Amino acid sequence: MALRVAVQMDPIESINIEGDSTFVLMLEAQSRGHAMWHYHVRDLALQGGRVTAQAQPVQVRREKGNHYTLGAAEELDLGQVDVVLMRQDPPFDMAYITATHILEHIHPKTLVVNDPASVRNAPEKLFVTHFPELMPETLVTADRRRIAAFRETHGDIIIKPLFGNGGAGVFHLRPDDPNMNSLIEMFTEKSREPLVIQKYVPAVRQGDKRIILVDGEPMGAINRVPAEGEARSNMHVGGKAVQTTLTDREKEICAAIGPELRRQGMIFVGIDVIGGYLTEINVTSPTGLQEVARFDGIHLEKAIWDAIEAKR
Repeated sequence: MALRVAVQMDPIESINIEGDSTFVLMLEAQSRGHAMWHYHVRDLALQGGRVTAQAQPVQVRREKGNHYTLGAAEELDLGQVDVVLMRQDPPFDMAYITATHILEHIHPKTLVVNDPASVRNAPEKLFVTHFPELMPETLVTADRRRIAAFRETHGDIIIKPLFGNGGAGVFHLRPDDPNMNSLIEMFTEKSREPLVIQKYVPAVRQGDKRIILVDGEPMGAINRVPAEGEARSNMHVGGKAVQTTLTDREKEICAAIGPELRRQGMIFVGIDVIGGYLTEINVTSPTGLQEVARFDGIHLEKAIWDAIEAKR
């Protein structure tokens, strides 16, 4: 059955069609005969319990420099479409949270992927703390005395913002690094939010594995290896994607969290694992589909749409 699909995303003209996961989700939807509309989160509106967006019909193609065609803008009643893909990039800020509240008015009659209430309740660096037995030693606090005590215990630590993304603001502090107080002051001036402090896992030099789960089941992975002299493995900051397979420990991690992801309506999730430790559960706008396809020939966008269609 053909579905009506609205895609809430960043400007389509600026995406990298060689790496963008939303793009291949749209290609797959189009290949299945689904009708699609594109809109920006700022185009959402809520009035009288009705959720609408100024949206444009969209067609996509894998043609660099000519990868989309947009039709005339129209007021689209999101309560009358079948699926909304919530795919705008973080940061997970109040604008993002507000969008989840608005979309909650139409879900699940209109299937929002991922479930907006669950997304709101599962910021990447906090949701993972519900599985402490799978994580490296972690502290979430704004109290510099606790941070100092944590560092005294563990020596090598990572400090990062609670709601950051793409590796921005992530610092590796060695035991003899004198900059901790300055870093905390810098973060405090920018935000009132707590920080995340973790014991440094040296295995990050061998890579930070992104594992993709579809409806709670692990279906593919890539390993992101940091550049020389860099503590972060995010591809936004120079990390290199390489082919990989899952270890027994990683399969155990997926088996432990999969049922909860499925229960919360998290159809497309990307988790990060370093040295056998779960570090993040990414539910807002996970990536990695095209890298998995290049290395393994597995097109996980097909599995994602199979799951969406089964729920419709």
